[in-house]
Amino acid sequence: MRGGMRTLLLALAALLSTVARAEAETILFVGNSFTFGANTPVRVMNADRVTDLNNERIGGVPGLFKRFTEQAGLDWQVALETSGGKTLGWHLAERRALIDRAWDHVVLQEYSTLDPNRPGDGTATIADAKRIADLLRARNPKVAITLSATWTRPDLVFLPDKRWSGTPVATMANDLRRATDTAARRAKADVAPVGQAFTCAIRSGVADANPYDGIDYTRVPLWSYDQYHASSYGYYLEALVIFGRVTGIDPRRLGAREAAAGDLGFSEAETTGLQQTAYDAIATDGACGR
Repeated sequence: MRGGMRTLLLALAALLSTVARAEAETILFVGNSFTFGANTPVRVMNADRVTDLNNERIGGVPGLFKRFTEQAGLDWQVALETSGGKTLGWHLAERRALIDRAWDHVVLQEYSTLDPNRPGDGTATIADAKRIADLLRARNPKVAITLSATWTRPDLVFLPDKRWSGTPVATMANDLRRATDTAARRAKADVAPVGQAFTCAIRSGVADANPYDGIDYTRVPLWSYDQYHASSYGYYLEALVIFGRVTGIDPRRLGAREAAAGDLGFSEAETTGLQQTAYDAIATDGACGR
């Protein structure tokens, strides 16, 4: 009798495990260096917790997202397909076989200026996002797609003779957002207001506005040494916005002692400031940064 009961319990445990695996949400991140966390420890952070489809052992923003889901008690299988300096069109042309699968959620991140040759021109982004969305929905009609609207680049704002030279820090992010909104409507996708969250952080006093005039020691630097890519703080904010937008969970729930922030060496005040900023950007759909 005891042996029969043990067999029954083992079978039940196996069944429950199978059901749990079947119910796990899947998410794919497609993007470039803004997704894989260039110039920072974020690039390799939590690489063992996610699946890098290119086998480059990258963690990046997907690794942070996975860490957040674990702390929120969620079961998500996180994958990424990234390549530096590439557009969505490139991923569709060169990595189609990796992307073309059934996913529950997909996050798409375009080149930092939309079109590398015509900064600010969203024509290709709008077309390519729609093509990728059609590909994904052929595999899973219910797939939830999110487009990440990225941040203002200080090197294109504060240096002379650039596309956005001399404009307010919010302008580039807002231009990118408008094009991303159009792409999202065509692709029937959502938008993560990452770039506007950067501006929200500046306006609220959480982050420094201009890295070229020195960093205010009371505020976090959002950009890396090249004033192009994000810093660890910037990628953390990006991951928080995507996490909140995709899962619907208030990023403030992660709390002052959130594990990834601790590993990155953030203070509790910095951590909660960035979480509040992510919440504000999501709650206002980026209006706090417009």
